[in-house]
Amino acid sequence: MKHFKWIALSLALIFTPPAQAQDYPSRVVTMIVPFSAGGPADALARILAQSMTDNLKQQVIVENATGAGGTLGAARVARAAPDGYTILFHHIGMATSPALYRKLPYDTATAFEPIGLVTDVPMILVGGHDFPVNTFAELLTYAKEKQDEVTYAHAGVGSSSHLCGLLFMRAMEAQMTTVPYKGTGPAMTDLLGGQVDLLCDHVSTAVPQVKAGKIKPYAVTTKERVPSLPDVPTADEAGLKGFELGVWYGLYAPKGTEKPVIDKLVAVVQRSLQDPQVIQRFADLGTAPVAIERATPKALQEHLLAEIARWQPVIKAAGVYAE
Repeated sequence: MKHFKWIALSLALIFTPPAQAQDYPSRVVTMIVPFSAGGPADALARILAQSMTDNLKQQVIVENATGAGGTLGAARVARAAPDGYTILFHHIGMATSPALYRKLPYDTATAFEPIGLVTDVPMILVGGHDFPVNTFAELLTYAKEKQDEVTYAHAGVGSSSHLCGLLFMRAMEAQMTTVPYKGTGPAMTDLLGGQVDLLCDHVSTAVPQVKAGKIKPYAVTTKERVPSLPDVPTADEAGLKGFELGVWYGLYAPKGTEKPVIDKLVAVVQRSLQDPQVIQRFADLGTAPVAIERATPKALQEHLLAEIARWQPVIKAAGVYAE
């Protein structure tokens, strides 16, 4: 009889999910955003976290862990206990950091459990009010003729605005003088003041200046036109093939997080991305939640690996590195 009880107990231990997975979440979940408060990543994360809080019936708080182009916050999550209570909200930098940083404290492709894609934010190429070209076609001709005389502002090595410039120069086969700033805020200030000629920025932050007539819009970097700026063509429409860039965001957990926990997080994120309030608040920022079939671990991992492969040759050819 004791023998049978021992077998029954052993089978129960094998087939019963760990208490951690069964009870998850039983306390606050921390969403690490590796960028400063008030920026686009922070704004999107807080919208998502609020909806996840409602769906999980447990608080999801956002914590900004900044530094080294987002790699410090990512490293913190990579080292965290794989219990689902520390997750990472990161953008395209997850794919570019392996090429930008000679030494990363983690392997981007293997140090995390992907949860799913969240959104893909459009970018727009804009020029100063007094910059002497008015259309994207004119810009291509002017930039190829003037090359280094054209100044292109960006928010620092590895930033989305920097990547946009690299891709733009590669696509049109011409070089411009790049001017780094500590964020797109000061870059936009100098663009408005006429100190620099061009900037590629998130649509959400550029739209107010475009609509006020303070800067010139040339093209958006997505496959389709942006609803908030229906008259601005895509780069493809305007004649530059291969120039496409969206600042995509995804959610990750530390490697080794149990599948039942990941599954619960996936379900919650998918519900949140279908939340009308999330959809509206994302729209206010010039973006939209991804389709549900992209909000999965498989879709995010495939997208991450494809983006790593895409950006390595671009960054290598440009010869840029971050310390």
